[in-house]
Amino acid sequence: MTRPKAVLIGPPGSGKTTIGTALAERLGVPLRDTDADAEAAAGKPIGEIFIDDGEDRFRELERAAVAAALAEHEGVVALGGGAVLAAETQELLAGHTVVYLRVGLSEAIKRVGLASARPLLVLNPRSQMRKLLEERLPIYERLGTLHVDTDGREPADIVAEIVKALEAV
Repeated sequence: MTRPKAVLIGPPGSGKTTIGTALAERLGVPLRDTDADAEAAAGKPIGEIFIDDGEDRFRELERAAVAAALAEHEGVVALGGGAVLAAETQELLAGHTVVYLRVGLSEAIKRVGLASARPLLVLNPRSQMRKLLEERLPIYERLGTLHVDTDGREPADIVAEIVKALEAV
């Protein structure tokens, strides 16, 4: 059965793309980003999907992208920050090595930037980010089989910690 080596979850700014790229490179496998898959399926960026088609359509594309990646990909999979909200995605993650990249609010905001093109952070980015973290934190905590702190750390150190944990599994 095809299984990803690791599935990365976490809020915006936690480093899923940065760490995912470095981890995949270190493991010698490809990275699959489900946000990129959803964009490819829609033929437009996530921001445009939200504006043109609505969040429900984006979440539908996201669920399909996650299901396909978990079933087909043997490398590293990076999920969009909100992908874990879907009950069916939570069920699909059971039995996978799920790496929860933890990040504090101020660090996440610093990484994402307040003038971000992220659709859910448009109005009041700091307030929206706090709300997203509060809503999603218990889900990330529950789904993560490996919890890795990212605040104030270099990507190489985070990747080394993940690789060491994967070798122990």
